Amino acid sequence: MRVAVVGLGKLGAPLAAVLASKGHDVLGIDVSDRVVELVNEGVAPVDEPELQDLVSANRERLRATTDLAAAADADVSVVLVPTPSDDSGAFSNAHVLAATDRIGKALARHSAYHLVVVASTVMPGTCQAEVLPLLEEASGRRVGETLGLCYSPEFIALGSVIRDMTTPDMVLIGESDPRAGEALERLYRTVCENDPPFRRMNLVNAELTKIAVNTYVTMKISYANVLAEICERLPEAHADTITDALGLDSRIGSKYLRGAIAYGGPCFPRDNKAFSTFARRLDVDPLLAEATDSVNRRQVDRLARVVRSHLGEHDAVGILGLAYKAGTGVAEESAGVALARLLAESGYDVHVFDPLATSAAIATLDGLVHTCGSAEELLERCDVAVIATPWPQFAELPIERAERPGRRRVVVDCWGVLSDEMYGEALNIVRLGHGPDTASALELVGGSDHGERRLTY
Repeated sequence: MRVAVVGLGKLGAPLAAVLASKGHDVLGIDVSDRVVELVNEGVAPVDEPELQDLVSANRERLRATTDLAAAADADVSVVLVPTPSDDSGAFSNAHVLAATDRIGKALARHSAYHLVVVASTVMPGTCQAEVLPLLEEASGRRVGETLGLCYSPEFIALGSVIRDMTTPDMVLIGESDPRAGEALERLYRTVCENDPPFRRMNLVNAELTKIAVNTYVTMKISYANVLAEICERLPEAHADTITDALGLDSRIGSKYLRGAIAYGGPCFPRDNKAFSTFARRLDVDPLLAEATDSVNRRQVDRLARVVRSHLGEHDAVGILGLAYKAGTGVAEESAGVALARLLAESGYDVHVFDPLATSAAIATLDGLVHTCGSAEELLERCDVAVIATPWPQFAELPIERAERPGRRRVVVDCWGVLSDEMYGEALNIVRLGHGPDTASALELVGGSDHGERRLTY
């Protein structure tokens, strides 16, 4: 099948390469001359695991252009352009509509059936109310006759985009009509290396499903973080033990149910805000979504309190991990960056290191911190270190650099990557979600007919 992928960014470039790897003739379209040049030279335009290998191996089926009108020569156009958040928290459709208009005008010169797929995350109602009428007006054709329109967003995480595209939990398709949905299902079944369920529905249900999934996931994360904070104040309580048991209940499930630190990245925070904005437009009170966001925003303060409790007056603190998750260089809405800024602005001497995201993070930290070239260098400089991103290499910190005479270096391990057996003697490991090791801090005191429990430290 001939497929045009409009937008060769962090999702579009992997999608184009994956489609080419499955035998499709793919035309990538982007506004950047440099991105187009890189693709045509066989170079991945973004940094993502496995992407360069796919681009190199499929050059004969993957080319690129800046000419958006060329999409009309394909059978399917997949629009995967940015939809940035506006001041209200809603997604802006400006780039999607601009691409739709150009594609529609080019299709006016053709008569063969063409399927347009919006893969960018949009507000519910966008495809039916805005994209569809614009596409019909620009092309002079009718959706449902010689045109099809689908909404099919990706459910991926940066750092595992290609794996997530080829082995998805499900494939979501919002369709203007059955012919459009069937055409897209045929295409995407060639991509999937597993046998995922396909869910086809109308356009607005698919649009709402997309942001509902992310909003529900963030609710689980914030719930687990509140549980972890409770455990930190309760002797002998371990959040991981509790969430492990909770996850065994089929009504709950174990994914994203782990007490750690704030969620971040380019999707979760903004999708939650968009869900709230959309609900309020319908006069629905989005209490759960707003509580989830509120809990998440206070996680950096919670982590900073833990770190400060182990810092002396002149101690230096190091942040290991500035990416919002392991496997990517993206530092957007990163908990590690937020913690570094908060501590530096409070007057602490802050040092940072990340295997991929140091440059991206430093650009937003306004000279407030010192960069290190390695985890080893950071350990040598700092009295307290915080593992804010669970990079696998942080599980093997050099003990010889960690040891110092007379005082064990403190490492706040937010993700449980360090082994007590390996580092217990060399480091003072502080684990989030773990309460004091003794119940001696717990006192029963009167205060009601039944008494009340208070924690004293």
